[in-house]
Amino acid sequence: MRFISPKTDLGFKKIFGSPQSKEILISFLNAILYEGKPTIKDLEIIYPYCSLKIEGMKETYLDAQAFLSSGQKAIVEMQVLNVPTIEKRILYDAVKFYSLPIDKGEKYSPSNPLIALTITDFIMFDDSEEIISRFVLKEKERLTNYSESDLELVFVELPKFYKKLEELENEKDKWLFFLKHNDEFSEVPAEFEKSPVFKKAFYNATKAHLTNEELWVLFRQEIFIKDLLGSRKLAFKKGVEQGKAE
Repeated sequence: MRFISPKTDLGFKKIFGSPQSKEILISFLNAILYEGKPTIKDLEIIYPYCSLKIEGMKETYLDAQAFLSSGQKAIVEMQVLNVPTIEKRILYDAVKFYSLPIDKGEKYSPSNPLIALTITDFIMFDDSEEIISRFVLKEKERLTNYSESDLELVFVELPKFYKKLEELENEKDKWLFFLKHNDEFSEVPAEFEKSPVFKKAFYNATKAHLTNEELWVLFRQEIFIKDLLGSRKLAFKKGVEQGKAE
């Protein structure tokens, strides 16, 4: 048995953005945002993954969107490659989603508070050792919160997480480990088997459950990422060689 990585568009949406992903996304958000406390009781996934088109990835980020029972909106994003102006793009997307009117009735308006959670597969903040960083609007000198702090940016940097399987202590550790290593296993690890949510996450990520169409799309997406990484390495190598020649 093999598992697909959440670092592909298909894998991420199968695990976190499908109609069967509600409990998984609730568990993940509570673990990352609220230290495992059951703050989020319920949510509604927006535009759940149901079908796909045969095409390669056109973006280097993947997302799932949801309305939370607290009245907040959430956008959860996996950024697989570092790209120029990424900070501006994340902020732009968050502001755009915050103001986006979605036809879900009066309960959800453009002014609903927003949490934009970005998971990165690279180091984003070199000046910090923290795995999770949270940003809100504050007064510059006194650091007091802006009265309408409706927008929060949360970043999870996977390369800063070093714990091994036997060192996992809580739900947050398990989710970080899952995001980083789930596709390295051929069966559900014993440390995850007692949790119905994690068993479901591994089930959603089981490669054998994919259709032939999904397997083909997954292959295309994996090649897309490898090609981008390869082109970057080649450009870096040529740059070094050119620098030496000069």
